[in-house]
Amino acid sequence: MKEQLAKTKNAEVVARRAEALDTLDSVLPFDRRDFLAGVLTDDDVATLRHLAREGIGANSLRALASDLGYLEAWSLAATGFSLPWPAPEALLIKFVAHRLWDFAKRETDAAHGMPADVAATLKSQGLLRSDGPHAPATVRRRLSSWSPLTKWRGLRGDFSAPGLQSAIKLAVRASARPRGRKSKKAVTADILTALLTACAGDRLVDVRDRALLITAFVSGGRRRSEMASLIRSGSAAPRRPRPMEMLSCCWSAGRCWP
Repeated sequence: MKEQLAKTKNAEVVARRAEALDTLDSVLPFDRRDFLAGVLTDDDVATLRHLAREGIGANSLRALASDLGYLEAWSLAATGFSLPWPAPEALLIKFVAHRLWDFAKRETDAAHGMPADVAATLKSQGLLRSDGPHAPATVRRRLSSWSPLTKWRGLRGDFSAPGLQSAIKLAVRASARPRGRKSKKAVTADILTALLTACAGDRLVDVRDRALLITAFVSGGRRRSEMASLIRSGSAAPRRPRPMEMLSCCWSAGRCWP
């Protein structure tokens, strides 16, 4: 009887979260709504709805929701509990160890890497496709989503802890995956300052470029696709800007790309 009541209560909770996620139906894929409702906590759903109200870009919100669902599903499979906030350094290192591991060591140590039961659970949920270690870039991206999700809850995580950074470096070496091409240097404050200086004129194109740059950065880091899709409300003939004209005057700074 108690078990049946627990199942009924859990079903009610999942249904309530699914209803709350319906407010994000323009962003989240409908076929993933039920999955997210089953793994996310009430606080997770509240965080996503808050970000939507704050105006975070649709693509960014969709990526964060996907990563959050993945992290919660992994935590449930690996520990039996939802993610703790903030996550302790030991759990962050465990997350890395489950994804970056050495094939040779796995042959002699079955406990090395992601446990078979955890991998099977994630595969059944459509969250794991490869039997091998993940790409280091994928692991870093998951962590880069985990960190701001922690900050948005008003908490501080251990994502810069020396132990975690050392674990990532050692795991990347051990995983022996081919090194991928490095991305361009991130646009930091000094680069942004140079771009704004290059767009300091009084021409309309200068005003437009400064507005695009400032909007992109002060809103938490917009994707280029999101900035390209912005149109001025009330325009008689709105159209999508061509890539080459997005930040035309900033080319003079020598540090901008379309």
